[in-house]
This record gives sequence, C-alpha cells and structure tokens, in this order.
Amino acid sequence: MVTSRSTAAARPEGVSPRRRGPVLERAILEATLEQLGSVGWNGLTMEGVAVGAQTGKAAVYRRWPSKEDLVADALQAGLPALGEAPDRGSVREDLYALCLRVRDVMFSKPGQALRAVLHECDAESAGRFHDLIVAGVTEPSHQLFKDVLRQGIARGDVRADAIDDLVLDVIPAMMMYRSKVCGSEWPDREIADMIDRVMVPLLRVGAV
Repeated sequence: MVTSRSTAAARPEGVSPRRRGPVLERAILEATLEQLGSVGWNGLTMEGVAVGAQTGKAAVYRRWPSKEDLVADALQAGLPALGEAPDRGSVREDLYALCLRVRDVMFSKPGQALRAVLHECDAESAGRFHDLIVAGVTEPSHQLFKDVLRQGIARGDVRADAIDDLVLDVIPAMMMYRSKVCGSEWPDREIADMIDRVMVPLLRVGAV
C-alpha cells in the first residue's frame, strides 16, 4: 500500500503536488520568462524551467515539445499591451509619455526575455518568433508613434510630411541601440533629452 509518506518521498524535491492545469501552465510560462531574463536564450533549458516552476521536466515537455514552442507561448502570454496613444496637448509631451511607456515595457520581465531572444537566437530560431514579434511589438509600437504624429499634425506642431518609416524608426532604433550596445537604462532625463534634441527639431513645422 502506498502511503502519503511514501508518495512524498518518491516526489522530486521542490516539486509542488497541488498545481495542475492552467495554474501549472502559468507557473511554467513565468519560469520561462525568469530564465530568459537571467540566463538568456542560450542558457535556457527545459530542465531549468521545470526547476523554476517547481514541477517535473515531464510536465513541461508534455505541454511544449521544444524550447522554441515554450518561449513563443511565454512571450505571447507575457508581453504587456502598450495601450492607446497619449494625447497631452503637444507632440513633445506625447512622445515623452509614450517613450516612458515603451521603456517600462523594454525593462519589464517579458521585455528582457524578448531582448534575449532577439539578440541571441540564430537565424533559424529567430524565424520562429518573427510573426509574434511583429504582431505583439513592432506593429503596435509603430502604430502608436504614427498616431502621436497624426495628432501633432492636426494640432499644427508637426510638419505634414513627417510620417514616414525613417522618422518612425528613430526612437525605437535609438532606444534599442543605447540599451543593448551602451547599456543605458534610459532614465527619464535621457528620454527627455532625446525628444528635445532629436525628435522635436526633426518634426517641427519648417524643418527640412
């Protein structure tokens, strides 16, 4: 006869017997984001995720047959929505508010996990996440910056021809470059400086 004492002894240390279904799945996805943020894509293992989620390795493999499948679901579940475009009365204030929001997403747990994927994956693995990144990050942020510029054009503080792909890429490109290459965490004053010295002169009526 198997007693509760013998069952507990047979259970791997640190494994919780109580969580099942969606609760366990959420724990595994959370552990995946934690692992990506701490050890990166190359260091992430299914075994490490299982330990972090306090479950058995079989429970992870039963739901996700590969590391790519697991990470894709973790990112999709964890990436926060950016919301609607701010409207604070001027393009300067709108861009500042939006950049703070983007900065907070970049340095959130899902944001750090996403950057690990972007910067460490080989071309074959990165292709697995392309549609997810476009739908969950690139297109929403691109649309928000475009909405901010449209508001500025309507108010008269942004030149009418300012909306093009090069202009829309300036802030995301600078934020990613400074974050990854220079190690900047983008404090508020640096975001304000970027907007005042780069974006406002670039966007204002009469700029060439």
